[in-house]
Amino acid sequence: MLRRTLLDFYADLSTTRGEFVVYDDGYRSWSYTYGEIAEAARAFADRLRAAGIGPAQAVVIWGENRAEWLVALWGCLLQGVVLVPVDYRASADFLRRVAAIVDARAVLVGDSVNAGALSEARPIWKLAELRPEVGRQVRLKPDTTVGREVRLKPDSTSDSSADSVQLTPGPTTDSVAEIIFTSGATADPKGVIITHRNILANIIPIEREMAKYKKWAVPFLPIRFLNLLPLSHMFGQAMATFVPPMIPGTVVFTRSYAPADIVRQIHDRRVSVLVCVPKILEVLEQHVLRVAPEAAAAPDKMHWIRRWWRYRRIHRMFGWKFWAIVIGAAPLDPELEAFWGRLGFLVIQGYGLTEAAPIVTLNHPLRRARGAVGTPIPGVEVKIAGDGEILVRGENVTPGYFNAPEATRDAFTDGWFHTGDVGELDAAGQLRIRGRKKEMIVTPEGLNVFPDDVERVLNGLPGVTESAVVGAPMPGSTAERVQAVIVADPGTDLDAIIRAANAALQDHQKIRAVVLWPEAELPRTEGTRKLKRREVRQWFLSDGGNLDAARGRVGMPGATGGSVASVLERFAPGRTLTPSTTIDELGLSSLERVELLMSLEDVMEITMDETAVSSASTVADLEALGRPLDTKGTAAVTGAAEPIAFPSWNRTPLVRALRHASLATWILPLAGRFVTLEVEGLQYLDRMAGPVIFAANHQSHFDTPIILRALPPRWRYRVAPAMAKEFFKAHFHPADFSRGARVTSSMNYYLASAFFNAFPLPQRETGTRQTLRYIGTLIGEGYSILIFPEGRRTERGEINPFRPGVGMIAARLEVPVVPVRVDGLDRVLHTAARRPTRGNARIAFGAPMLLKGNDYSALTAEIEAAVRRL
Repeated sequence: MLRRTLLDFYADLSTTRGEFVVYDDGYRSWSYTYGEIAEAARAFADRLRAAGIGPAQAVVIWGENRAEWLVALWGCLLQGVVLVPVDYRASADFLRRVAAIVDARAVLVGDSVNAGALSEARPIWKLAELRPEVGRQVRLKPDTTVGREVRLKPDSTSDSSADSVQLTPGPTTDSVAEIIFTSGATADPKGVIITHRNILANIIPIEREMAKYKKWAVPFLPIRFLNLLPLSHMFGQAMATFVPPMIPGTVVFTRSYAPADIVRQIHDRRVSVLVCVPKILEVLEQHVLRVAPEAAAAPDKMHWIRRWWRYRRIHRMFGWKFWAIVIGAAPLDPELEAFWGRLGFLVIQGYGLTEAAPIVTLNHPLRRARGAVGTPIPGVEVKIAGDGEILVRGENVTPGYFNAPEATRDAFTDGWFHTGDVGELDAAGQLRIRGRKKEMIVTPEGLNVFPDDVERVLNGLPGVTESAVVGAPMPGSTAERVQAVIVADPGTDLDAIIRAANAALQDHQKIRAVVLWPEAELPRTEGTRKLKRREVRQWFLSDGGNLDAARGRVGMPGATGGSVASVLERFAPGRTLTPSTTIDELGLSSLERVELLMSLEDVMEITMDETAVSSASTVADLEALGRPLDTKGTAAVTGAAEPIAFPSWNRTPLVRALRHASLATWILPLAGRFVTLEVEGLQYLDRMAGPVIFAANHQSHFDTPIILRALPPRWRYRVAPAMAKEFFKAHFHPADFSRGARVTSSMNYYLASAFFNAFPLPQRETGTRQTLRYIGTLIGEGYSILIFPEGRRTERGEINPFRPGVGMIAARLEVPVVPVRVDGLDRVLHTAARRPTRGNARIAFGAPMLLKGNDYSALTAEIEAAVRRL
């Protein structure tokens, strides 16, 4: 099929069947088909048109990877609007300047960015508003008590935005699709113009190559990609937007970069391909070595069957479908590539840059050369200049920089783009990267740091005469980080210099170490007085970078002592660490904070919650995470929470069949013999699509079966009731109870889990995040949650105060709450009664409520009030 513009790929997108995107926000998963993404994109194009935003005008997007990001991309392409992606880790100040340069007509923001720091000069739209379900939400007729928006099944008479949208006249091959600004610049950001032609030149060769092998992939479909590259990066976009439909496959996004979470995603979602930056692969290597130390001794040469068998524990950990890792955005350490190859995983890397949209060369999965980045893709030419610089020419290369004619002229010579990288082509035509000619530093996370930007901050600090910023590896690593060499006044506190500079720099720009230059001034060229940065870097690597030897020149008086200090010194060598030193001052990236968590777990021999380390603000806070458990076995801090064994076996086909048959034939009929039941409010459930949270007052152990009996069949068999974990203490803490108590408690737990799909809900113990995660999994699988927010049964029919957990669950998971009023069951089976007696009961369902915000107590009060009114 002839591809003239990217909209030709949209035609494929809208007709492809199956699951396209899965987004795990850390609490629950959201799944969307190809058709749903295509429909939502058309609806967003309609919104752009209604707002008066049309062809060649710009919209900035600043947010984390999620399905709505792709909706925004396709919506802009459909309307001819230029999309301007900004990395979600960039500062609000950087975004404001980019928005001003392109005269953005709107800014789309995600949940992980500080949207409150933006001015009100431009419309700010939330990415969550683009969610496909939002287009299927309608309002119930408000009653006298609750009138909130709910998610309903689409009405046959409702107007579909996908049908009503009027698209702008189609773009041409040379129409601008995106403008991508270099992530590291803080002075004069340069916007790379990317046209439809540029992107097509990248993805059409991949499509043709994949077509040769498509028939062989059929037994392994669907191919699932876990994409951890930011969508603001062109390669991340390609691997999320254009490659999956070619197979077809599914792309998975996740908010967590913790290695245990990445492995869980790969295993549980049966992911085949991981797409990431080298730093993530490095963190995963450390995780694998912790779990399977034998991986460190993997031999280079071994038959693939023997290799697979010897390291089957590792392959089992990731899941049997996982086989390949695609690396982008930053250089890959050959030793890291070799490690994963020795375990039997395929590592595919290439070479590219934003100006090439972004692929220049790519390793063929079946014809790789270790240490090389592949051969040029069809249509792309590569040559090596006399000084070793890599030059590129092809239709994938940008026409230039936005409103920067001088920068554009400087970047090209006779149609060849100067990449600023140094490399060579071997006899087989494989490109090998040898270093950088330009002074820009590329971090392991794939972010760019311009030395001038950091030097400008350093040179403005009291006591600093001049500075030179270089990219150099940390001790024990090959990855480059920002290091500084300065000339300073006598007695200048170097540690104070780092703190002051890092307070003004973005995360990826922050300085790791400052070293004093041994002479009165830095080396410069004669005449032009240009800094000899390469000479400074060479000195840093050979002498000044030896931080142990430089102890006298790098403020390093004693650290905090103890295990935490020893761990932190690996991440901040040469730094003065005290209990009050803040984590922000260390300049750690988000991935390095994950590494820090893993290292602390190793040293302290405890398991920590990622959020506990993320919320720690000082060294003293980190030390507090290592406090021992108290006498009751409860963690002293939330970071060392006791894991909870949530059931998944009760959702297997066999147990589900047993539960459905039992509920229908004897459990609910038996409960019905004791209760004359009156049911109200079923009209609120008639058109709801679910899942929802049923929040009910609690009267007796009969509450769950009678509420299930009151529900229509399509709801009844898709409910998971929450049961107090503390009720089953003998099961979860057997050491504290007799054998008889353990047997009775375990039997009750397993019967409740099997016949009612119930799960334990901690009310007084730690484990909130883990519980939310499990509830999110249930909701993602389409189960509604039945919860009793009082936490205990009534004594005389009264409603006790609701606990705030239900408000947090509803707001975090973005699930409607259906208030449920239970009356009369306390007389059927009182808390003091041993057996039920016959009586009358009433179950009333209220209007669904969508709760938003962080004031969980106030949200819970709304739910409680709604239940009381029924």
